[in-house]
Amino acid sequence: MKRNLTLIVFLFSGFLWSQDNETSKQFTLDVNPFVGSILLHNPNISHLITGHPSGLILSYNRKTFGEKAWESRYNYPDWGFSFIYQDMKNTSLGDNYGLYAHYNFYFLKRHLNLRIGQGIAYNTNPYDKEDNFRNSAYGSDLLSTTYMMLNFKKENLFKGLGIQAGIALIHYSNANFKAPNTSTNTLAFNIGTNYLIDAADAPEYITSTEDKAFTEHIKYNLAFRTGVNESDIIGMGQFPFYIVSAYADKRLNRKSAIQVGTDVFFSKFLEELIYFYSVAFPELDVSGDEDWKRVGVFVGHELFINKMSILTQLGYYVYYPFDFEGRVYNRIGLKRYFGDTFYGAITLKSHAAAAEAVEFGIGVRL
Repeated sequence: MKRNLTLIVFLFSGFLWSQDNETSKQFTLDVNPFVGSILLHNPNISHLITGHPSGLILSYNRKTFGEKAWESRYNYPDWGFSFIYQDMKNTSLGDNYGLYAHYNFYFLKRHLNLRIGQGIAYNTNPYDKEDNFRNSAYGSDLLSTTYMMLNFKKENLFKGLGIQAGIALIHYSNANFKAPNTSTNTLAFNIGTNYLIDAADAPEYITSTEDKAFTEHIKYNLAFRTGVNESDIIGMGQFPFYIVSAYADKRLNRKSAIQVGTDVFFSKFLEELIYFYSVAFPELDVSGDEDWKRVGVFVGHELFINKMSILTQLGYYVYYPFDFEGRVYNRIGLKRYFGDTFYGAITLKSHAAAAEAVEFGIGVRL
């Protein structure tokens, strides 16, 4: 699970590096108790939904005031770190403890707050074939986790104290690093309080003077991604995969770029799965000689937030000799630029809601 630890180090480092040379230091602390329900996104977890999960979200939020152009461009978001404790209300699922990096984005005169967080969680009772075979959701004790929270928020109502209330969606999965991996999604309702440090000393917001007209030539990217994953068959084992991607992107403005390109997949777990089916399930008419390599084409979008960016792609396999989860795939993740040319990336590749792998990549943009 060292790769999952790399995920949180990468995210935290990216957030810290992206905020260097800031002069404003104002921040808030908030506490959000919550209660909710596990959504039945897969019938294989129906036996695990036995109560209403509850927990607590603790957060540190660093404010921005426009000292950098991107802050004004995104209506002065906060960045920060969160801790989530969640009692899943099921003895087979146990409890989850998560650590996240997050952004807060503001709307409606800063009364509506959208938070997006990504991190890593520890589960107290993962699947075990002898002691906890009912936990089909979590195959490992370390999980990748994402949460979104939409709150009506009011700060500094009385001597720095404020309130917020809203809804949250909390996702836990190990992205098929180890089977089983059915995952869980919790829809929760939260109400809490926030405290603004040095409320009387808030600086003024700085309006950006950057030229809104922005042009850039088409850029060409070459990326290499790798990692380890396992098929959905428990106990088959973990295998490495390698992906080579080439694509072009065109900036539409300072925030967005569109992409088109191709992926070549070398997934060793698929080679093992083909062999397993050929031996264990002769009725499937799998010979064992099918090619396990795949080639896809994709279109995508990249949202630039300072040195970080959010990547979304939708692909289709044009070379697809063995049927696995369908021809359509999708990818979502984060990139962190080092200068204008080189970047690192962590992305999740899926087929609809079925995760295939967490990908760790490096690339160049020329």
